[in-house]
Amino acid sequence: MPVAKGTTIDPARTRAAILQAATPLLYQRGLDGIGVAELCARIGVSKETLYRHFGTKDGLVAAMLEVRSQRVSDWLAAAVASAGDDPADQLAAIFDALRQWHDEPTFRGCAVVNAATQHHDHAVRAITARHLDRYLDLLADIAARAGAAAPAALARQLLILVEGATVVAAHHRMTGTADQARDAALTLLAAATATPHDS
Repeated sequence: MPVAKGTTIDPARTRAAILQAATPLLYQRGLDGIGVAELCARIGVSKETLYRHFGTKDGLVAAMLEVRSQRVSDWLAAAVASAGDDPADQLAAIFDALRQWHDEPTFRGCAVVNAATQHHDHAVRAITARHLDRYLDLLADIAARAGAAAPAALARQLLILVEGATVVAAHHRMTGTADQARDAALTLLAAATATPHDS
């Protein structure tokens, strides 16, 4: 990212620009599928600039995963908020959003979970755990407002459907994966919130 002569260098802006340019490459090629030299050449920065802002390639990867995790969390929270007040509609909205993502030509699965399978180091696994915790918080909130007796347990079951659908969509290309997971999730929600006279 060349800087015009006389222009003040803004480190935060440079860091953000590197992240924005590197993210799609790391996602499409995989964390180990592109070396530092090629990465720098493709995004137009020197190794020195990359290392100055992120320390190492691993530092860049960690920053990318944190940003992506927050973006996904915000995106799903917005989908829930736009679905109205009915917890079942909110839960369905999560899977409807996932379906749209799964249908994108560039879809390669969850970048954060992919990273944990590619890198078995503590830092990446910790980021992935926090990412899944964000899902759990969102799902547990829906479960609690729906009146589930054990919202945390239901949230874990729903998380398995969310992540399972994403893995299957990425690696099997089965059509309707998110819709099938949504149907299963709504069945779980209905069972968990049924009153005795409903059964």
